[in-house]
Amino acid sequence: MKNSKPLTFGSLFAGIGGFDLGFERAGMVCKWQVEIDDYATKVLEKHWPNVHRERDIRECGAHNLERVDVICGGFPCQDISYAGLGAGLDGERSGLFFEAIRVVRELRPRIVVLENVAAMLTRGLDRVLGTLASIGFDAEWHCIPASYVGAHHERDRLFIIAYPNRRGVRTPRKTANQRWAANVHVCGACYSGRMGAWWSMEPEPCSVVYGVPGVVDRLRGLGNAVVPQVAEWIGRRIVEAMQ
Repeated sequence: MKNSKPLTFGSLFAGIGGFDLGFERAGMVCKWQVEIDDYATKVLEKHWPNVHRERDIRECGAHNLERVDVICGGFPCQDISYAGLGAGLDGERSGLFFEAIRVVRELRPRIVVLENVAAMLTRGLDRVLGTLASIGFDAEWHCIPASYVGAHHERDRLFIIAYPNRRGVRTPRKTANQRWAANVHVCGACYSGRMGAWWSMEPEPCSVVYGVPGVVDRLRGLGNAVVPQVAEWIGRRIVEAMQ
């Protein structure tokens, strides 16, 4: 029998809620969000008015965040992107990854989902996986472009799925790349047929956060956001696996 109780999740570096929207569409329930940007926070307040919210990840932990089944977060990419100076995880912004790890270590979720630019493959993935291993988590990873879910642009992003390695979660028989490669290559047509066509083209910025001013802020929010359709696809795979 499947577990009828929905999975709960908490969102680090929530931005304008890309992960949150996708995971909710997959059937999960958002319990808290952490976001420091003023504009993004206004968007979250508009669409998730009843969700507990904190601003600074450096001030978050087990003392003010509820334990959840899944913790997700697209940690800052500025120091990892090829467009930056290449400081990587030693950079001031991308180094906030270690704050996310501290929160994971304190709350011990069943699943962790991390997102960043594809450049992470050569600019820090080894440290990310090693750090996760140091707190008892195994991981799988793969790059999933937005075009796989019907977008008209590539927007290639790295997604890392981690889970405790000593708490009864079976280690996959296939390697990470083999496992993901067997599942992520879904074209837009297949996605629409299996999950319902709820996007047909790139949305206008104003349509995403209608009622909140600031064109520059809207564009930055969209640029930093996780594509909700990709998050939903991942969320559905997590729900299927956990239930």
